[in-house]
Amino acid sequence: MTPVRPTVSLQLYTVNAALEPDLDAGVARLAAIGFDTVEAFAFVDRAPQLKQAFDAHGISAKTGHAFLVEESVPLPDGTSMTAPSHADTFAAAQVLGIEIVIDPFVGPAAWTTREGVERVAARLNAAAEEAAAHGMRVGYHNHDHELRPHIDGKPALQVLAEMLDPRVVLELDLYWATAAGIDVVAFVQELGDRIVAVHVKDGPMRDGISTAQVPTDQTPAGQGDVRLADALAAAPALEYAVIEFDGFDGDVFDGVEQSYRWLRATLAGSDETAATEVSA
Repeated sequence: MTPVRPTVSLQLYTVNAALEPDLDAGVARLAAIGFDTVEAFAFVDRAPQLKQAFDAHGISAKTGHAFLVEESVPLPDGTSMTAPSHADTFAAAQVLGIEIVIDPFVGPAAWTTREGVERVAARLNAAAEEAAAHGMRVGYHNHDHELRPHIDGKPALQVLAEMLDPRVVLELDLYWATAAGIDVVAFVQELGDRIVAVHVKDGPMRDGISTAQVPTDQTPAGQGDVRLADALAAAPALEYAVIEFDGFDGDVFDGVEQSYRWLRATLAGSDETAATEVSA
């Protein structure tokens, strides 16, 4: 059976600097590129405004990032924020029509011991039970620090996957997994249908890449060292292929459009290859 082609999306954090001064104009630029789906972030306190802009330009948010594990979240400036309640998070997600609420970050300390990973799994599993009452799923999104530590010979993120309720999914960031030294193609194959979304992100790979100091030389998809095409082809249950830049030295909308064109062409090529193999 030929897999269903995943929906191409964009993590809105990528263009947040343009959205903050003029949300409608920024969303209009995404629609002009060709996006009809995005991944929301920081959506709990601005769901009505986001929905108005999305509806005006034929865009929907099927996935969204929100904190589900930690109640207090550290910020880059050394302060912390109180995460919205699960009730408020799922209510806002319903306003936007979000189907999967994805926790984007649990700090490095949680991933160094089995007990730490068990705590993350327990909280995600509990959130999945709450989400199910709203007809939603929950997931987790990685950076590099969930994959560098090994527990019983396995990357901590893989240990997490083994502890999760089947209703909890993973969104694998292919760039950060590669930076952590993971063979992303083998890892995608190992986790199988647990991975329903990926972040399609590229750039040159070298020692020392870490979220502790985010690189600014990320490239449009297909122009760096990450095995994006192979990883996409290896994912049997992929629903969303989400473009993102953490740091980009240039016009970010140009980078996004280049990634969009590459991703659409790559997914179309995968469909053609699969169809040829089936007919053969």
